[in-house]
Amino acid sequence: MANLFLKFRIFAVVRNSSDLTKYIIILGLSSLIGNLTLWPHMRKILTNRLKFKINILKHLYPTFALFLPQIATTIYLQINRTMLGVFSGETSSGYYQYSDNLIHMVIGIITATGTVMLPHVANAYSSGNMKKVNNLLYTSFNFVTAISMPMMFGLASIAKLLVPIYYGPGYFPVINAMMIESIIIVMIGWSNAIGTQYLLPINKVKEFNISVFLGAIINIVLNIPLINLWGLNGAILSTVISKTSVTFYQIIVVKKLLNYKKLFSGTIKYTVSGIIIFIWGVFLNNELKLNAIFVLIIDIVSATIIYIILLIVLRTPIIKLAFNIIKNKERS
Repeated sequence: MANLFLKFRIFAVVRNSSDLTKYIIILGLSSLIGNLTLWPHMRKILTNRLKFKINILKHLYPTFALFLPQIATTIYLQINRTMLGVFSGETSSGYYQYSDNLIHMVIGIITATGTVMLPHVANAYSSGNMKKVNNLLYTSFNFVTAISMPMMFGLASIAKLLVPIYYGPGYFPVINAMMIESIIIVMIGWSNAIGTQYLLPINKVKEFNISVFLGAIINIVLNIPLINLWGLNGAILSTVISKTSVTFYQIIVVKKLLNYKKLFSGTIKYTVSGIIIFIWGVFLNNELKLNAIFVLIIDIVSATIIYIILLIVLRTPIIKLAFNIIKNKERS
């Protein structure tokens, strides 16, 4: 509801490019007022009398340490588009944005697990229960792999259908860009599990920050030669390599803390299942002579069913976990 009111205010007030200041003020004040409305309730919940002890320096460094990677990520994402615009033209920069938007819509579903798991891991770590912390990561990592693999292969297989439907004709370069960039769905899923859900709660902020800055540096360095060689696809490839480097650095960092066999349990099975639904999707796209929207629906529904059947047949960890949860509920 609050989001709806915000959109209405923007729609009512912001009319053209000269209203940029109004737009910024609306966004800023909406966030500020929304947060201020929580304070009166805190008085009833926390204590009869609120006492404020301000120690800015104590919290400044850890806050800044967490803020740095956000700056780095924002900067190098903007640099990607800027460099692509300079070396390959504004049209290519636009195609990059369109591909990135669709990919990150899917990634948002996967990274949502980080919001759920982080407090549980932090609580287990504060209690000194590292075994529970690791087990939570194994479960979360397995879940992320189980859903990111079909999303990666599935999105790559339907890109040829999805792009014209979603963006309309004339955006065909986005198809190849999406197929290449779909790799980061798994990479970001893994880095979210290890970085956000594990490294940050166990106070490995330095290692987390290094991984982000490493990715940013690699991305910027690779942009120049790859964009000059392959334009839009070069920029996408640079993004894929940088995201992959972030993930692999984090995997190396946790080498002494985790059991790789448990961490990657089922990964091969999920990958094989993903490849099968990719082949199935490409087959349907080429063989079915129906309306593109109908083919897309048939593709998504059938691929989902096939993937679930494959998970059951291959006895993947995620299926075993689901069966255990169901059994425990039936017993209780």
